[in-house]
Amino acid sequence: MNNCIEFPKGTSFLVTGGAGFIGSNIVEKILYLGHKVKVLDNFSTGKRENIAEFLKKSNFELIEGDIRDINTCRTACKDVDYVIHQAAWGSVPRSIEMPVLYDDINVKGHLNMMQAARENNVKKFVYASSSAVYGDDPILPKQEGSEGKVISPYALTKRINEEYADLYYRLYGLETVGLRYFNVFGKRQDPNGAYAAVIPKFVKELLGGIQPVIYGDGETSRDFIFIDNVVEANLKACIATSEASGKAFNIGYGQKTSLNDLYKKLSELLEKIDISPRYEKEREGDIKHSTASIEKAKEILKYNPQYSVNEGLELTIDWYKNNL
Repeated sequence: MNNCIEFPKGTSFLVTGGAGFIGSNIVEKILYLGHKVKVLDNFSTGKRENIAEFLKKSNFELIEGDIRDINTCRTACKDVDYVIHQAAWGSVPRSIEMPVLYDDINVKGHLNMMQAARENNVKKFVYASSSAVYGDDPILPKQEGSEGKVISPYALTKRINEEYADLYYRLYGLETVGLRYFNVFGKRQDPNGAYAAVIPKFVKELLGGIQPVIYGDGETSRDFIFIDNVVEANLKACIATSEASGKAFNIGYGQKTSLNDLYKKLSELLEKIDISPRYEKEREGDIKHSTASIEKAKEILKYNPQYSVNEGLELTIDWYKNNL
């Protein structure tokens, strides 16, 4: 990973959702850099094993609590320089089943965290948005400022998060930076459950000799981005100039990969080319194609993804082979 990200000695971070897939990887990097980290997590989707190795470190603190409780958020933001807000519920299909819960967690929780950060004079509030905000806009690559109509409650919660973050910057001066994640993958991503992401699911099933399911004809494409690139983006957002504040940026690799091509690559890497996928009908709320333009993030955040998709897949497979 690019090692030019530096913070003054004694810098402290709060990572919400720090026991989750992305959050725990961010925490690991901050601890590696020698800084203090607090994690706020209620373990509704995060896993204790993701942070087990950090618990014994003197510069790590766990706060078990819910972002829907404003007082918990205020306590967590005390004596913190940077908030990296990852706590949310993901999954487009699940949000279609549970729109009210998604609004409660993803919108109210986000607002609580920004308010707590503002009251505690946090230097920067960096938060997870999503490529889902592009909705039905057909233009590729996806470019900030060209958003269509959202097609899921999850996407709407992320769109609202961005609007609130922009408002909090303009109204109260809280320096907010949104990161529109495309399809993040890497170590600690959960392969289990009906809403698991495609890469860990494919890997687990192929390793187990199970025939994976591809929804649609397999020509659906995504911009897959390795977790270490996403960690870099979060830390660079923390030290970005005020030009970044109030804005949201695409965080992808800038490369299109179809599900068929992804499947072929994974089956080759796992030496499971004899297992063919099973095709089923497309899922409601899924976008057909998604590729990021990352020029704005490169220019303003100095984002520079170090790992290609193939490099990331190889590292990810190594991790799953040792941890599944």
